[in-house]
Amino acid sequence: MISPSLCPVCGARNDCALASPDLAAHPCWCFNVSINPERLKALPVEQLNVTCLCPRCADVQRQLPSAPPQGLA
Repeated sequence: MISPSLCPVCGARNDCALASPDLAAHPCWCFNVSINPERLKALPVEQLNVTCLCPRCADVQRQLPSAPPQGLA
């Protein structure tokens, strides 16, 4: 079963804003990164445009802003 909130590669949460009703009005983290098209081509066709990769499987962690240290947010 395909879940829009889980990464189709590793099964971890993908933190997709569009998959969360509470966050759907906000842009997703993936809108501000460049994902290698080869990563997307490796997905089965039935998963394209249905679910998102997690940042780790998309290999974009370096492109994401750092989280603030705990207690400072």
